Amino acid sequence: MIADSGFRNLRRAAKAACFALVLTCGGAGADEVPLVDGTHWTKSSDDVKKAYLIGLANVVQVEAAYYADNPSVTETGFSPRVARGMKGQTLVGVLGALDKWYAAHPEQLQRPVVETIWFELVLPALPPTK
Repeated sequence: MIADSGFRNLRRAAKAACFALVLTCGGAGADEVPLVDGTHWTKSSDDVKKAYLIGLANVVQVEAAYYADNPSVTETGFSPRVARGMKGQTLVGVLGALDKWYAAHPEQLQRPVVETIWFELVLPALPPTK
């Protein structure tokens, strides 16, 4: 669990990241918002990385809850599968795994972080599909 002062720092970092995004994307449409990739990831502070991961986790939780009563989505949907594949992972553990993966694959810094999470952390943790 994040201590109060750590949570405040993380909240400040998230606000700063959102503010920076607003400044850079201002009136941008959804197709103009940059996808966070390894270049962004490796240049970000740990607090900004944590804010990104918390935001992503929140989206996954909201979508999983929204589709909780739909068995076909619960079994095959993106968010429920992410939730299952990431079960037991910690924020610091995921941050470290991503840092390690991008350090070992500098030629793939253009790869989106969410794609790296999916293929390197989520899918390997899921049981094989039939």
